[in-house]
Amino acid sequence: MPGGRLTQQDRQQIALGLADGLAYAEIARGLGRPTSTITREVMRNGGPTAYRADLAHRATEHRTHRRRKTAPREPGAPSQAHGRDAEAVREYEEVLATVFMQSGLPKMTARVLAGLYTTDAGSLSASQLAGRLQVSPASVSKATTFLESQGLIRRERDERRRERYVVDDDVLYQSMMASARATAHLGEVARQGVGVLGPGTAAAARLENIARFVAFVSESIVRAADQAREILHTKVETTSDSAP
Repeated sequence: MPGGRLTQQDRQQIALGLADGLAYAEIARGLGRPTSTITREVMRNGGPTAYRADLAHRATEHRTHRRRKTAPREPGAPSQAHGRDAEAVREYEEVLATVFMQSGLPKMTARVLAGLYTTDAGSLSASQLAGRLQVSPASVSKATTFLESQGLIRRERDERRRERYVVDDDVLYQSMMASARATAHLGEVARQGVGVLGPGTAAAARLENIARFVAFVSESIVRAADQAREILHTKVETTSDSAP
């Protein structure tokens, strides 16, 4: 029924709608559900190209069972601020993490990044991350090391000399620029292959086209990122409750 949990039949309808190329809003109307419900359901279960009704239903049952058995969060774990719905926040973090996974991040790394992006402070300590995600400190350490190496987060020390992991206004810009440099490097390597394989050959022509394409994309990313950088520094009014 509308507003209740999705049934297995609902999920089968979602899968059929995706196979027919329907938009989330159209699928939602057919089921009498909010579009956000369908979006969350699809994104947390593989995305539009990998969604499977039976797997999604089993995964949801597993998550529900796991939550019932999960012990209360540690006393130091951050509570929900601004009157937020804890379940809605948790579901959104799963959706965001799934999007990060689809972009190539490992699952735990994606969860850590999603956890950081959904805090008002934009930073958490390793112990706070472990408590928030209910995982071991070792898992957090491995994930944050990878994220830092990719320029997706940065590490800093607070006034008590404790390490914190940060996503701030400039991290996304720097990550985008790093991606552009990596893309440009691919073009440089492709162009090297033209000389190796011999100009005028089919393989060399393919690599030359790749190099030209990649160079254009890389330059476009840099130009767009520079032009839009100020958007990341736009200040918005916030409420006084500033808990993580």
